[in-house]
Amino acid sequence: MSHPANSYALVADIGGTNTRVALADGRRIIETTIRRYANADFPGLESVLRRYIADEGGVDPVAACVAVAGPVRDGRATMTNLDWTIDKTTLARATKAETVAILNDLQAQGHALGHLDEAKIRTILPAPAASPQAARLVIGVGTGFNAAPVFDLPGGRIVTPSESGHANLPIRNEMELRLCQFVSTAHGFPAVEDVLSGRGLERAYAFLGTEAGDPREAAAQDIMAACADGTDARAVDAARLFTRILGTVCGNLSLIQLPFGGVYLAGGVARAFAPHLTRFGFAEAFRDKGRFAGFMSNFAVHVIEDDYAALTGSAAHLVALDAPQSRAASHES
Repeated sequence: MSHPANSYALVADIGGTNTRVALADGRRIIETTIRRYANADFPGLESVLRRYIADEGGVDPVAACVAVAGPVRDGRATMTNLDWTIDKTTLARATKAETVAILNDLQAQGHALGHLDEAKIRTILPAPAASPQAARLVIGVGTGFNAAPVFDLPGGRIVTPSESGHANLPIRNEMELRLCQFVSTAHGFPAVEDVLSGRGLERAYAFLGTEAGDPREAAAQDIMAACADGTDARAVDAARLFTRILGTVCGNLSLIQLPFGGVYLAGGVARAFAPHLTRFGFAEAFRDKGRFAGFMSNFAVHVIEDDYAALTGSAAHLVALDAPQSRAASHES
């Protein structure tokens, strides 16, 4: 296959296990160009991108943006669950693109808001309509956990990074204290991500087994399958525990950020839980804030069911980067 040079942007979503790469025409992802690569097969991102460029017939992108599951500082990203370090120099060398950018993966999800198919947005909790400029909040639940507020300002969109998944896990009762003590053996510290992630669901299941004096393990996908078909009562209890803690944490983050424009849950685990959140008590836990319980009804909660939203967000970010230059050129002419 052949693509015209300097016509498309290259965008990538780098998770802990896989990297997805695609070409974008403006904000539109060209679906036929989406490819997935197992990170374990490559020593680093540069080799992944070189393989992709070769697989796409030696495409020469005009710009490149990657979304990374880890903190980004001064144009340099460190993966949280993968031994890769990524910087703009490496990205430019691998893609030969004139413009390059690196985002945290939740920042990419934030930049995608407003550019996704509404059919792929599932509403869990409705709320009163808000102004288009109202703050929004994206919360990622997948291999890890994180959150990023989204602000639409006169000068453009700002999506600020954070590492919310590494804050302390909240405790409301003695059982949750015991859960904190149980998961703290993983890293010596009971972080939100130790429960609210795919591996966290597995830890919740193991914790309930220890509590019952019948310890056993189960993979996250098997736990979710058992929730759907009702074959394992402990799986249902683990999912309910997970959901209530998710509701508590999302409620806490909402009080911190005041996202009157809505809360958007993203990530593979969020999508898997979407059909179960209502029956497992997400709303009750989300709004369980004492005298602020009524105030919590101001925040809608949605689930992003578009698996390629981070790619769309990366493309939208590149368009926004180019917009000031285009406006300046138009003004000068």
